[in-house]
Formats: sequence, structure tokens, C-alpha cells
Amino acid sequence: MTGDATHGPSGFNPTQIERPDAALMTYYLWVALITVAGFPFVVIPLWCKYHTLRYRFDDKGVSMSWGLLFRREIYLTYRRIQDIHVTRNLFHRWLGLGAISIQTASGTSGAEMTIEGVKKVEALRDYLYTQMRGAKGNTTTSGESTLTGEETNDSVVALLTEIRDELRRVRGRQETKA
Repeated sequence: MTGDATHGPSGFNPTQIERPDAALMTYYLWVALITVAGFPFVVIPLWCKYHTLRYRFDDKGVSMSWGLLFRREIYLTYRRIQDIHVTRNLFHRWLGLGAISIQTASGTSGAEMTIEGVKKVEALRDYLYTQMRGAKGNTTTSGESTLTGEETNDSVVALLTEIRDELRRVRGRQETKA
């Protein structure tokens, strides 16, 4: 995989995504039209959500906010992400959109956050997976240097070997005393 963590393999830069694509409003209109008689009751909240929906991707996590009367904000650190799902129904595919559902270990069965209105949904999913794996591999306290996955595995194996050897020495001393 080429490219850095910010721009990914295809030059995709998620930090430039701040608002959903305009095609999302078209999708919302189609969803509202399907309700026929409920159109005004469905389209108004969807219109408000579309016009207030904001995304922000940074080094630590992703945030999403929307709402006119009742503002809702969600911030997920990459460390908390457990699973990522991409959904593309018929209308999504027709409009070139997708929805990315992000799940955490919060105890709820549904997604904690659903990112809608993104054209390059696969690139965003790959970016989130990369960030998620990187966040889990770089667990350090402040002041320590971060380790790559291979260095982390080597240090864990060395630590476990040291613990095993120490336990054998302790057990050997207990057997000689008895």
C-alpha cells in the first residue's frame, strides 16, 4: 500500500471532507417521495439534517454533528472503533454514494455513527481501517516512543519470555527449599 496515513493509497484525503456530497439531498428526496402522503413530514427533517451535517477527520478520531433545534454531536476516537460496515442500496449506487456505519464496544447493537453522503466510500472505509489499526498498535504513555506492529510483537514476545524464565527460577528455588 502506497501513500501516507493522511492521503491513503489513491491520494484520498478525508480531512477535506467537511460536508456530505450534494447527491445526498437527492437521495433524501427520493426517500421522502417513497413515503407519498408522509412526504412533508419526512423531507423537512431530512432537509435540516443535510444542511447542518458536518464531518471532521483528524489525527485522533472522527466527529459528526447535525441538527437545527436539537444539535447532536458525536466524536469517536480511532481507538474506540470496533467494526466498520459499508452499505450501498439501489439509490446509493445510482447516485454514487454509500453509508459507512461505525460500531464501538458501547453495548448498543446499532452503529454509533453513520457517515452518509460520501462519494469515495471504499477509500474512506480503508482510511478508517488504517487509522483504527494504527491507533490500537500505538498504545503508549506520554513521553514514550511509538512502536510499529512488528516491534510491538517482538517486545511482547521478549517480555513474555522474560516472565516465563523468572517464573521457572522462582519455582526452582521453591522446589530446592522443600
